[in-house]
Amino acid sequence: MLLGTVLTVLTWSIWIIFFSWVGMTLWRTARRRGLGAALRQLFTRIPLALLLVALGINVLYLSILFVEPQEIGVVVSLISPEGYRDRPLRSGLRWIAPLAEEVKRYPIYWQTYTMASKPTEGQKAGDDSILARTSDGQEVSLDSSIIFQIDPDEVIRLHVEWQGRYMEDFVRPVTRGLVRTQVSQYTVDEVNSSKRLDLERDLDTQVRAVFKEKGLVLDRFILRNIAFSPEYAAAVEQKQIALQGKIQAEYQAEQTRKLAQGEADATRTKAQAQADALNLVSQVLAKNKDLLTYQYIEKLSPSIRTMLVPSTGQYILPLPTLEGPAVVATPAPVVQSTPPVTTTVSAPGVPVKNGGATPTPTRKP
Repeated sequence: MLLGTVLTVLTWSIWIIFFSWVGMTLWRTARRRGLGAALRQLFTRIPLALLLVALGINVLYLSILFVEPQEIGVVVSLISPEGYRDRPLRSGLRWIAPLAEEVKRYPIYWQTYTMASKPTEGQKAGDDSILARTSDGQEVSLDSSIIFQIDPDEVIRLHVEWQGRYMEDFVRPVTRGLVRTQVSQYTVDEVNSSKRLDLERDLDTQVRAVFKEKGLVLDRFILRNIAFSPEYAAAVEQKQIALQGKIQAEYQAEQTRKLAQGEADATRTKAQAQADALNLVSQVLAKNKDLLTYQYIEKLSPSIRTMLVPSTGQYILPLPTLEGPAVVATPAPVVQSTPPVTTTVSAPGVPVKNGGATPTPTRKP
């Protein structure tokens, strides 16, 4: 603080001036009038005035102090019945009895104490992680951090009980003990699962309660990392590999099932479409029976020129590849014929087999 610096510089300056003046006065007076005269010269007004000014500034320096906003002061007093003031000094410019009272300053900002396996992360050098054993006998190593602050209303009690040792003699050992106790309530699989959050929550509750009893306010307990023994870590890795293989196999089986299901659905859809088409064809044929014959003729090969048809019915025989109009053949009624009458249909311009003669039905005389 600037005020403290100014008072310090001023105090030292006055004392340096005083002793310099006294030394020079003694040397000069002793040379001229002797040592006795020089000693008597010290009790004149000028040296006494300088002495009083130096003492006054020194008393002022010892009696006035400024408490920073992030600090709070405990006054240890010779004139108080209990040896300390019952109220702490808040931030600002404060007065104390010089030489009879002393102020112990404590921070009231949030502090963090970390215990970790990495040497550069914790308050202590080296591996400072917490070794604990689970309920099934497995050893685990935990890294943790505690964020807390001193309760301003309880700072006097903290000073009386712990002074400046509260961090090393209270925060550290109490936290490590609570972590070990709470971890022993869980199995190693639970610590390595979603119950880790439950463990962290339980530790936060317990540490908060214990800190409150000693004048500390916990903001948060953080479980930074949990390390397992090499054997357990290898077993977990193998288990994860097997689980991933099982998941992959199940995925492939599911894809195969979906593919087979898709093919079955496609076949079912195709069969349904064919059935619907056949049903529609049946309905149409029921209304027009000649349509089937027509479709049959439509599918005939273009090389066909002659075909035999029964003489018992009438047919329309369009030949798509032949030139000329279609010929309708109507056979004459047959009284008796042996062998069956054969009718040949030919388009114009096409030679007729059997010498070009058109057979006529024979009748008995």
